[in-house]
Amino acid sequence: MLSALNSLYSSLAVDSPATAIMPLLSQHPEARIVRVQLRQNLILKHLDAGQWEQIETLLEIIDYPKNEALELQGALSMEQYFIIDGILKRVVSNAQGKEMILRFAAESDIDTSYAAWRLKRPVPYSIRAVTKVRAAKLSMEQWVHFMAQHPGIKNAFEFEIMKLMSEVMAHTITLHLLDAPGRVRRFMRKHAELAGRLPKKELASYLNLSPETLSRLKRRGKI
Repeated sequence: MLSALNSLYSSLAVDSPATAIMPLLSQHPEARIVRVQLRQNLILKHLDAGQWEQIETLLEIIDYPKNEALELQGALSMEQYFIIDGILKRVVSNAQGKEMILRFAAESDIDTSYAAWRLKRPVPYSIRAVTKVRAAKLSMEQWVHFMAQHPGIKNAFEFEIMKLMSEVMAHTITLHLLDAPGRVRRFMRKHAELAGRLPKKELASYLNLSPETLSRLKRRGKI
């Protein structure tokens, strides 16, 4: 599956995005509420007290403005992200600048360059903020080292990665097999919690539609 997904991507050599220096979770002024939010994350919820104490010294809390790049396609610097608030998108671009959105991720979800790390390849996609985003992050090297000490966490994480990759593959197939109304209905069925939060332009792009077509389908009651 890794090779199938990577055949969809075209690597573009770029520098890693610069981000503002923010405090570690243990030093963050809103640490108490951020801890509560992170304990709802689909991966971090599996941590016991000792594991949480260990990772708290590694997690940086970063606030990203809308449209900010967290990872850039072709970069070699890779990080692990745990979303606290807001929506991220994973997007791939070709040499002509045409983009394809592969997935969205919101609160309690993750995004990652783990597969590229394991394959020892550049990141084959960009990760960008659709809205304002707050996320906890640590370097992929730190995250892999942490998981090596805690096999149960690694198993849970890799299971979620396989689900994530299956989701991206299913979405790509959907773009070829379903008509425009079918694509919208599938999104509403599987991601209803995001439907009202995504800008029309972003949702239309994800579904390989123009914003005008998406509006027209709604007006005609096709979706």
